[in-house]
Amino acid sequence: MTTGLHNSTPLRRLADCWDHLRVPLNAEERHYRPGDVPYWGANSIQGHVDTPLVSEEVVLVGEDGAPFFDRDRPVAFRVAEPIWPNNHIHVLKPRKRVDARWLAYALNDVDYSMYVIGSTRDKLTQSALMRILLPTTGVDKQRAIADFLDRETARIDTLIEEQKRLIELLRERRAATITAATEKGALVTFGRVVTRIRQGTSPNCEAWPGDGVIDWAVLKVGCSNTGRFRPSQNKRLPDGSAPIAKDAVHRGEIVMSRANTRELVGCAAVVQGNYPRLLLSDLTYGITVGRDVDPQYVAYSLASSRARWAIAGMAKGSSPSMQKISQRDVRDVLVHIPPLQEQRRVVALLDDQTAKIDSLIAETEKFIELSRERRSALIAAAVTGQIDVRESA
Repeated sequence: MTTGLHNSTPLRRLADCWDHLRVPLNAEERHYRPGDVPYWGANSIQGHVDTPLVSEEVVLVGEDGAPFFDRDRPVAFRVAEPIWPNNHIHVLKPRKRVDARWLAYALNDVDYSMYVIGSTRDKLTQSALMRILLPTTGVDKQRAIADFLDRETARIDTLIEEQKRLIELLRERRAATITAATEKGALVTFGRVVTRIRQGTSPNCEAWPGDGVIDWAVLKVGCSNTGRFRPSQNKRLPDGSAPIAKDAVHRGEIVMSRANTRELVGCAAVVQGNYPRLLLSDLTYGITVGRDVDPQYVAYSLASSRARWAIAGMAKGSSPSMQKISQRDVRDVLVHIPPLQEQRRVVALLDDQTAKIDSLIAETEKFIELSRERRSALIAAAVTGQIDVRESA
């Protein structure tokens, strides 16, 4: 990581700041300017418009909302096509003897804790950006480093994409396995087997999790995303808060996300342990079913293709990241309910089969994580001169 360099140069001597060219457009304004020009926001392309504001090769650096403290995600991007940048991303024009590719790699190896401010939203001001210290090196070496990293990171990125595709295929296989196993029995509305649906509240919480046993904590919306209940997906209530004890989840209760992306809203999982101080939020439902229904079977049924398609169709919301379903929507979902003995047989079968698939997914995700760590380490080593890129050519 680029920190405390003895032989360093401030960014203001390597590039000019072109932030004066930035213009924000809201979604409605972009709608009336259709085109193929990328509209850049804090850390990615947010859409496309008709006219570029910048047509030269530049390096973009997030101003606010960028993942400054996630070493495996970039905050700087070299762009060599016409773009329209908004006010959430800085625009740098490298000077004549500075390679734009190298500059982007170097800026992705910076310790931003020395430059970023903000208590609720991380922000990299223009003045702080231009004070960033980068390794002093000539343009020929910059190009050699950039060529090396272009080649090596491309290999790693290709491998990561292959592993992501494998995860997609495994998830498709998991969904198909669940769907095939839950297509027998009477087709009824989910409301026929539900005895209670409740939801909690969302008080101000700390950024870190509690244990839900000694610490009071509120569940995050992603606690049921995988189909298996993850109690660690929570935020701890601050000391001195007044928890609503009746909102605590119970063993055997189904927890469902009330709001999420269209792909994840309505994901359900069964609480497997005792967490007397783990509370539902206002974005999660706690669902209890009748005695003649196995809650785990119901959770699997809600993950079937039929149910997922229905829930996605019911979801409503102005933001793609916050689609919501009502209690009435949940009750109207159609599920197959066979006799209790058959439900338990299906649960035993699916527990075994999905556990194997989930294990493969976890292994693949770990491989991707290690690959990203290697990518970051490679960039750091090349930018700071710890490896001789000419010998690796």
